[in-house]
Amino acid sequence: MAAVLSLLRIKNLALVEDLEWELTPEFTAITGETGAGKSIIIGALQLLLGERADKSLIRTGAEACTVEAIFTGEDFTALNARLEESGIEPCAGELIVKRSFSLGGSNRQFVNGSPTTLALLKTIGDELVDLHGPHDHQSLLSPDRQLALLDGFAHAEPVLQEYQQCFRRLQALLAEEQSLSTAESARAQELDLLRHQVNEITSAKLQPNEEEEIVSRYKLASNSRRLIELATSVSRQLSEADNAVLNQLAETQRLLRELEKIDPGLAESSQAHAAAVIELTEIARTLDRYAERFDLDPEQLAQLEQRVTLLESLKRKYGGSIPEVMAFGERAAERMRKIEGRDAELERLAEEIKQARVALERSAGALRKARAKAAPRLAENVRRNLADLGFRQSEFAATLTPNEEPRLNGTDALELLFSPNPGEPPKPLRLIASSGEISRLMLAIKSTLAMQDAIPLLVFDEIDANVGGEIANAVGAKMRTLAEKHQVLCITHLPQVAAAAATHFVVTKEVAHGRTFSELREVKGEARQEEIARMLGGKSESALKHAASLLKV
Repeated sequence: MAAVLSLLRIKNLALVEDLEWELTPEFTAITGETGAGKSIIIGALQLLLGERADKSLIRTGAEACTVEAIFTGEDFTALNARLEESGIEPCAGELIVKRSFSLGGSNRQFVNGSPTTLALLKTIGDELVDLHGPHDHQSLLSPDRQLALLDGFAHAEPVLQEYQQCFRRLQALLAEEQSLSTAESARAQELDLLRHQVNEITSAKLQPNEEEEIVSRYKLASNSRRLIELATSVSRQLSEADNAVLNQLAETQRLLRELEKIDPGLAESSQAHAAAVIELTEIARTLDRYAERFDLDPEQLAQLEQRVTLLESLKRKYGGSIPEVMAFGERAAERMRKIEGRDAELERLAEEIKQARVALERSAGALRKARAKAAPRLAENVRRNLADLGFRQSEFAATLTPNEEPRLNGTDALELLFSPNPGEPPKPLRLIASSGEISRLMLAIKSTLAMQDAIPLLVFDEIDANVGGEIANAVGAKMRTLAEKHQVLCITHLPQVAAAAATHFVVTKEVAHGRTFSELREVKGEARQEEIARMLGGKSESALKHAASLLKV
C-alpha cells in the first residue's frame, strides 16, 4: 500500500475543540448517533483537499481553525517530483499537510512546512484521497480518470506508452512544420536581413586575434609624422646641430685627456666620459634608423584607418568582440541555410509526418483493441459487484467512442453509464443525483479496480442509504476486500459494516460547562459490542448476542 493517513489533527472546527486521531492502514469504521459530528471528519478532510473554507465552521469563541494531516509511506517518488517543481521540500517517509483559516479572513496552507497554494493542495489531494458520498471530490466522475482505470484493468499501460511516444513525436513534427510555414513576407524580410548580416561579416574576413595587432599598427602609423619629428630632433641635437651635444663633448674629452696626462688619477673619469660619448653616439644612430623605418604612405594609413573603423562598426552591431561577431555570423548563416532550404525541409517533414501518422494510427488501433476487449469485462465485473450491493436489476456499461482528434491518452473516449432501476436508460455517472446510489456504485467500481487504482485512501460516507440485511453484509465484505489494497475510512449506520472493520471509532456529543463538544474514541471488546448492539436497536441481550455474532464473522 502507498502513503496512508496516519494522523489527523483538528482544532476548533465546528463542535470539535481539539482532536488528535491516529489511524491504522486498514479498514476503519466511524459510527455515532445522528448529529454527533461524524461529518466534521469529512469536513476536515475536504479542507485539506483544497475545498473552500467557510468561516462559519470556526468553533464559537475561537479566532481560528486548524486542520493537519500526516501521510506516511515508503514511496513518494511521483509526489516529490511535483513538490520540487513547486519549490517545496520533498517527502522523506512522511507528508505533512496543514490548513488554517481565521475569522479575520486569513487563509493559509502548508505542505511539509512550506507555504503553498490551494491549487497544489487540491492536486496532492487528488492523488492521495478519494471521498465518496455527498461530496464533490470523486475522481471516478472524470472521463479521463475512467479511461485511465480501464487501461489499468486491461493492463494496457505498455501499449498506451507506445501510443504516447508516437503522439508526442507527431506533435513535435507538426510544431516544426508550423515554425517553417510562417508568413511568406516575414520570412523574406528575415532572409534579406540574414543575407546582409552574413555578407557583411564574411566579407570582412575576420581573424580571431587581429584586432589588437591592427589597432597597435594604426596607432603607430597615425602618429608616424610626429614620431619622425621627435626622433630626428633628438638626433640633430646630439650630433648634427652647430652646438650639438657630441661636438661639445669632443672638446670636454680633449680637456680630460690633458688632465689625465698631468694627473693619472683622473684616468677613470676620462674613461667614463669616453663611454658616455659612445653611448650618446649610438643613441643618435638608433634614432636615425628609427626615423628611416617609417613609411609615410597615406594610402597605407587610410587602409589601416578603414580596417579599425570596420572592426568597431561590426562590434557595435553584432557583439562586443571580434570572436563574438564571428559567432553571430555563423548563427546567422545557419539560420539562412535553414530558411533557404525551407522547401526541402518541408518535404522532409511532410514525409516524416506521414510516417508518424501511420505509426500513431497503428499504435492507436492496438490501444483501442485492448480497451474494447477489456470494457465488456469491466462492465460485467462491476455489474456482479452491484448485484451484491443491492442493485440486482441495474444496468452498467463501459462505452468507447472515437475522439474527433487524437489526444495524449488515445483516440477513444470512455463513458461509464449506470441505471439503478429497470426500464430507465443508463446515464453517465456524473449525472447520477442520488448520493447513496453513487456511493455504492463507486464501491462496486473500486472493488473491481482495487488492483489498478493507485489512490491510497478511500473515504465512504453514508453508503448504506436504503441498505440492510444481507446487502449490508456484502457492503462490509467489499470494504474489507478493498482494505487489502487501500486504506479505507467508512462513516456508517450499518452494524454489519462497522463489524467488518479492523478498527472502530465512535463519535459522541457531550455538553460541559454550557458548551457542546464532539469527541472521537476507539471502541474495542465489550465497548465495541455495545456500540454494534446500539446500532442494531438497543443494548438488549438479543442485540448484544447479535452484535457478538457479527463481530465473530
